[in-house]
Amino acid sequence: ATATGDIGAGSGSGGRLQAFWKFLRPHTIRGTILGSSAMVARVVLETGKPPDWSLLPTAALGVLALLCGNGFIVGINQIYDVSIDVINKPFLPIAAKELSITQAWVLIVAMAVGGVGLAFSFFGPLIGSLYTFGLFLGTIYSVPPLRLKQSAVAAALIIATVRGFLLNFGVYYATRSMLGVPFSWSFPTAFITCFCTVFAIVIAVTKDLPDVQGDLENDIDTFATRFGVDKVAFAASAALFANYATALFWSLGPFRAAFRPPVFLTSHAVLVFILLRGFRRLRAANFSQEAIKAFYRCIWLLFYSEYFLFPFI
Repeated sequence: ATATGDIGAGSGSGGRLQAFWKFLRPHTIRGTILGSSAMVARVVLETGKPPDWSLLPTAALGVLALLCGNGFIVGINQIYDVSIDVINKPFLPIAAKELSITQAWVLIVAMAVGGVGLAFSFFGPLIGSLYTFGLFLGTIYSVPPLRLKQSAVAAALIIATVRGFLLNFGVYYATRSMLGVPFSWSFPTAFITCFCTVFAIVIAVTKDLPDVQGDLENDIDTFATRFGVDKVAFAASAALFANYATALFWSLGPFRAAFRPPVFLTSHAVLVFILLRGFRRLRAANFSQEAIKAFYRCIWLLFYSEYFLFPFI
């Protein structure tokens, strides 16, 4: 049995629901919901418009579309990564035989069709086109013959584009459009888009740290297989440290009037401390598999925290 337990695909509705939930990769769902919610909250605060509760159903459909897109991208990756996941992530439902390949295809096609339909129907051609482009990137990331995840650089750029730029810009644009406010970039939104794009690159690189064995056996080129876990973890930590250091530029430079420097700087100092503590623990554990997974969870926690703080900085 795996750490999450084995539940067969035919073991009742509870087992099927749990398999579907794992298929959606909950940590990515949390990031999507938190990121979109933070962006909506920021737009409301910036425009000064009181919430129009009649728009709540449309906003809910927007979140559903985002979750469908998220589900499609992580789902199609699992379909084509079965041989790798059996080694690296045996708890995932296809690798654990809790979900068949046919069932997985039905789910991702339904999510793709539903998500694209919602994006075009409720948010217009620009958002619909960006949404479709995001699904396209998710497809060429996982599906042969391109299967760009085999290239460490291409994989990182795709994840950064989808989670860093498309999510933030798309939600920001759609929210302003729903509120009837003309589109214009704000400095805080420019900050979070730049910051999370860099952060997404780090996530794209560090997600491979626990998966070196399976990636080597399946000829998947990652920074971890190329340079080693210790060097990549150090480089990722250094990149995030530099990313946090940009808070000084945004909050004390020419754009400082758009931010709340005491909150901005204090909160980011705390997050830097958490980052450095996480890396120190990883090194103290001699880069064991459990320590690597804990370090990766720490990075996702920091990512969530940035969006949680965003409306207040």
